[in-house]
Amino acid sequence: MPVPVPAPESKEPVRVDPPKPQYAPVAAASPVARPDTGQPRKESLIAPDLTIEGKIEGGGSVRVAGKFKGDVNVQGDLTIEAGAKLTGSVRADKVTVAGELEGNVEESTHVELLQTAVVTGDLKAGTLTVAAGARMRGHAEFGWEDGKGPKAVKHGNGNAGA
Repeated sequence: MPVPVPAPESKEPVRVDPPKPQYAPVAAASPVARPDTGQPRKESLIAPDLTIEGKIEGGGSVRVAGKFKGDVNVQGDLTIEAGAKLTGSVRADKVTVAGELEGNVEESTHVELLQTAVVTGDLKAGTLTVAAGARMRGHAEFGWEDGKGPKAVKHGNGNAGA
């Protein structure tokens, strides 16, 4: 009886590919977050039953419903609600006044005085909206890109009276 002969083995080596590594983004390599991420800014509230004295600075928005005495310098918006009072200078992107502001708005892209607003001080803003019934005692400059008034605007070719 013939002895079974094993089949000759293939001379080509068997290929086994290792699994491919999974790459995950490293958090440390991501860029630093910018202030304007498209998400709504956080808003801090001074409640109606609070009276605070000090200074506010930061990147968020502030809503005053109580009384605040001091300067406000924020890269967000400032809202002074009806019945609230702020005594101090203000620098904010947008300032909305429904209550009382005793002080100057030194830099703002937009100031809005609502019907119940009472302002004692000067305003410098890119644009100004005043509702019927709002009251103000002071000087307002708006619409000038650099805030320096009409002398900063140049007309024509520079020949005055020609």
